[in-house]
Amino acid sequence: GSEGGISFLGSRAADKTIETDLTKMDFQNRAGSKPGSGGVGSSQDANADRRERLRRLALETIDIAKDPYFIKNHLGSYECRLCLTLHTNEGSYLAHTQGKKHQTNLAMRKAREAQDNFVKPDIKKVAPKKRTHTIGKPFSRVTKERDPSDGQNALLFEIEYPEIDPTLQPRHRFMSTYEQKVEEPDARFQFLIFAADPYENIAFKIPNVEIDQEDDKYYYHWDKDRKRYTLQIFFKNYDENEEDAQ
Repeated sequence: GSEGGISFLGSRAADKTIETDLTKMDFQNRAGSKPGSGGVGSSQDANADRRERLRRLALETIDIAKDPYFIKNHLGSYECRLCLTLHTNEGSYLAHTQGKKHQTNLAMRKAREAQDNFVKPDIKKVAPKKRTHTIGKPFSRVTKERDPSDGQNALLFEIEYPEIDPTLQPRHRFMSTYEQKVEEPDARFQFLIFAADPYENIAFKIPNVEIDQEDDKYYYHWDKDRKRYTLQIFFKNYDENEEDAQ
C-alpha cells in the first residue's frame, strides 16, 4: 500500500532487496583490507607481524653477545645504550635494532666517528688539568653472605671515607662492562662503582645477575659519625659457583 505518496515494499520483497544489495558489496577490495582476507585487518595485528619479521631478521644478522649497545640492567630488563630505550626481552630489543630510530642513530654515530677520525692539521693540544685534590682510594671490605631463610646469596660492601667532604654523601651505581674501555667487555659480569670526593672512584666486578629490589634485600646507608658507607645486595638465581666480587 502507499501513504502520502511513499510506497512500502512487503517484508519478503524488502528482505530480498537487502540480500541482493549485500551480495554486490565487495568486502575483499575495501580500503585497508588485506588481499585474500574478508575485511579490514587490525592495526595491532599488523604491528605485531612487523615486529616479528624484524626480530627474525635481527636474529639472522646480529650477534647480541657482541652488540656494544645491548645492556641487561640490574632490574632484569634490557637497554639500548644508543637510543636510551628500555625493552622487556631480547626479542623486543632485536626488533628495535631494525627499526627507523635505531638505524638513524647508528648512521648519525658512524658519521660523527668518521668526522672525528678525519686527519686534521697537527695542532698542539693542551692537556686538561687533572684533579689534584684526590687523596687515594678509600679502605673497603667485601663480605659474602647467604640468607638462611631462602638461601639467596648476597654481598656486603663497607667503604670507609674518613676524609670525605662533610657536605657530600658517597654514591654508588651499577655499570655494564660495555661502558668501559679498560678491559674487554664480558656479559657475565657488571661493575659496582663507589664515588665520594676527594677519594678516587673504586669499582668491583660482580656477577651480571639480577639484583633483588625488595626493601629488605637492597640496603644502603651512610653513617656520618663513623664515615662508613654500607651497601648490601642480594642476587636472584645466583649460583654460588659464580665468580665473587673482584
